[in-house]
Amino acid sequence: MQFPLRLGTRGSPLALTQARMVAAALRAAHGWNDAAIEIVPIRTSGDRIQDRPLAEVGGKALWTKELDRALIEGEIDFAVHSMKDVETIRPAEIVIAAMLPRADVRDRLIGADSIAALPRGARVGTSSPRRSAQLLRRRPDLRIMLFRGNVDTRLSRLNLGEADATLLAAAGLDRLGRQEIGVAIPVEEMLPAPAQGAVGIETLAGRREIRDLLAVIDDLETSACVHAERALLLALKADCRSPVAALAVRDGDGMRLRAEILSEDGALCEAGEAMLGAPEEAAGLAAAMLARAGPELRSLFGG
Repeated sequence: MQFPLRLGTRGSPLALTQARMVAAALRAAHGWNDAAIEIVPIRTSGDRIQDRPLAEVGGKALWTKELDRALIEGEIDFAVHSMKDVETIRPAEIVIAAMLPRADVRDRLIGADSIAALPRGARVGTSSPRRSAQLLRRRPDLRIMLFRGNVDTRLSRLNLGEADATLLAAAGLDRLGRQEIGVAIPVEEMLPAPAQGAVGIETLAGRREIRDLLAVIDDLETSACVHAERALLLALKADCRSPVAALAVRDGDGMRLRAEILSEDGALCEAGEAMLGAPEEAAGLAAAMLARAGPELRSLFGG
């Protein structure tokens, strides 16, 4: 094995923080020194394009395709991702080899003490179809403004008055040392995005030695729950336009998976819950939800 091992990441402050978390976990697990891992920032299309929704410019692949290319071409040995930004269907050459312990899965509201406390007609900045639909379901009077960019960019736009409030993932704020920002929304009120709060590490399927090194830091509970949520997405045939929320948590020897699918305006919603023995069983919950959904809602997902 040739050192230093090269860890690819996006270049945003949050992505670099997560890369340092992965590097620290690997060094601690294997007794390596600081020189054993080199962090390699790679600028992605998602970082460059900030003025349009993801669905218009390539979807979640905007966050991964440059890192995928670097992996396949041997420029890096493994890559770190926020798992909620990783497409459900991945290149055959690439595997999710490990996940760090999951952080806070909730969203935080910045600009008001609660969704109910937002003024009538308030402008809420977000680029997430899931957050938009959930907000509009509870508050149809709200106006959704497109907010893209990293944490500091979104907070700056909020401070400049471009919106009255915004939503950010609690996990990202916590990792950046911004625990004091915003008010956490209970998952009972706003179910998170699938895989929210999870950091994953990918490598080439054929690099067995790298996969074995990464397996040592894999948090098995996080991996099982996130794979269940991703299996639900796959069965729903959801894409970045599809408002879908899901959260799996360990429950005894299995997992309890809760999910909801919504229309873009939040007017239609189908929710479901199931106990799973394995991640792939999430497909059954997806099928049941689609079967109950009307044609208009079903057309946004599996048909």
